[in-house]
Amino acid sequence: MRDPLIIPYNHQFLVIASDNSGGIGLKEKDVVKVPYDIVAYYSFRVAVMECIAAGADPVSIVMQNFCGEEAWSALNGGIQQGVEELGIDIPVTGSTESNMELLQSAVGMNVIGISNHLPNYEMINLSEDKLAVIGKPLVGNEVMEYPQSIVPLAVFKWLCEQDEITVLPVGSKGIAHEVRQLLPEIKLEDIQADLDIHKSAGPSTCLVISYPVDLKTAIQRVTGNLFYGVTLSSQHDRCDKMGL
Repeated sequence: MRDPLIIPYNHQFLVIASDNSGGIGLKEKDVVKVPYDIVAYYSFRVAVMECIAAGADPVSIVMQNFCGEEAWSALNGGIQQGVEELGIDIPVTGSTESNMELLQSAVGMNVIGISNHLPNYEMINLSEDKLAVIGKPLVGNEVMEYPQSIVPLAVFKWLCEQDEITVLPVGSKGIAHEVRQLLPEIKLEDIQADLDIHKSAGPSTCLVISYPVDLKTAIQRVTGNLFYGVTLSSQHDRCDKMGL
């Protein structure tokens, strides 16, 4: 999910991250039936995690509401839950489609942040750094059924605050895709974990992290049973081994 828009601006960088959901809510034809605060919470989660993982401090939230005027309060409540979990205070603005009534729910979310530097994903050292997944990839109704398997925002924030850890939220393309974003020379068949590495992680229910081995104990203490080691085996001359 390393795809926020990064714009140089006044000796800093604007970082704009987005998410959307459709067919999830309380309308009759919605595929997944959940309250609107849950819809907005997870949509905000995706966008804000992408923004923070890129090294930015979130400063604004913009929401596009296609669920109806009556849904705005609940949607905003979901955003506020995420804001409180992160311990930040940022304003929310947006717009509601009130002229036409849609048959299914839809929400768009943008989180705008400011960073003093570009994200650096070139720090991965194949001979020293280790990889892990924090949380499980979940999608659709699984998100409601297995909340204990979802990485909390507070844990995500702590990981991002550690200078030696690189964090990538996992999206719909799955764990293997994010590993190859960090290490494009690695083949899919070389990635091993006790998880489905090709499954969609829906609203960023899990993360891929790269970390130095001396942080293993601290990371496991914070993440608990959400920690899953990743092993990379190369067919090349190096035959590097990574993971736990």
